[in-house]
Amino acid sequence: MSIRPVKRLIKSKPTLEGAGVHLRRAFGFGNTSDFDPFLLLDDFRNDVPGDYLAGFPWHPHRGIETITYVLAGTVEHGDSMGNRGSIASGDVQWMTAGSGIIHQEMPKGDQAGRMHGFQLWANLPATLKMTPPRYQGIEAKDIPLVTDDDGTEVRLVCGTFWGKTGPVDGVAADPIYVDVSVPPGHRKTLPIETSRHAFAYVFAGSGKFCNASGPLEVPTEPVGWADTNPPAAAENRSLVLFDRGDEVMVQAGDDGIRFLLVSGKPLQEPVAWYGPIVMNTQEQLRQAFGELEKGTFLKSQEKKKSV
Repeated sequence: MSIRPVKRLIKSKPTLEGAGVHLRRAFGFGNTSDFDPFLLLDDFRNDVPGDYLAGFPWHPHRGIETITYVLAGTVEHGDSMGNRGSIASGDVQWMTAGSGIIHQEMPKGDQAGRMHGFQLWANLPATLKMTPPRYQGIEAKDIPLVTDDDGTEVRLVCGTFWGKTGPVDGVAADPIYVDVSVPPGHRKTLPIETSRHAFAYVFAGSGKFCNASGPLEVPTEPVGWADTNPPAAAENRSLVLFDRGDEVMVQAGDDGIRFLLVSGKPLQEPVAWYGPIVMNTQEQLRQAFGELEKGTFLKSQEKKKSV
């Protein structure tokens, strides 16, 4: 078995999105090859209602899937086909935009004013860019929670992990998306198939993601494993991009560590991306925005059930 070395450590950057939502972007709108088939990860944890209540009013999507995972508060959504619903604490919504959808997402805090969660964008292969839109809304109670003998907990949002399979199905990128909690001081090895691209996003506690020799700390981008001044451990709002291998090893810090661990099979297709629309060619992008102007963007008007 080979431990995946760390390729890069990235701190998520403050970003303003939607109608003025303050969030942190871990990656997105840059070089997509290292994260393929994923395009963007936003951390929208915020405790100040004035920084998120403006939300994400009506906007289009085509050619992607958006995965929203809520930890606190709710996100109310609606779309051009008349769907309405909300995503509450612990819930997941997997939206396949496919051929096109126009929707809105409006965050609301909990009683303490907290709105915590993440949104991940997954690319669709060329053969499915124009597939009909669909939702998969998963309630917290339906997401498997697996506890290992050492107290490590894994919430299985999507894919198969430790012999269990998550509730989201039929996703093109065949992703594995898990929420991992490792107790203080424990070292844990987690399997990831070699052919996949993989990353971790730390959102509580801290730890060290180790290479095959064990004790080395996470390197920052310009630093190699042999550097004589090892950098700090990965902490809250740190994204760890892994190189190839079939396992990830993490050493939890004094307060434990909690992170998203996400992997997927690379599509290795050209990406033409502007705002909320991701296609394979510039001509397809021009066509999409031309259809928005003409009112012919939506290809499926079938009303789906509330999600």
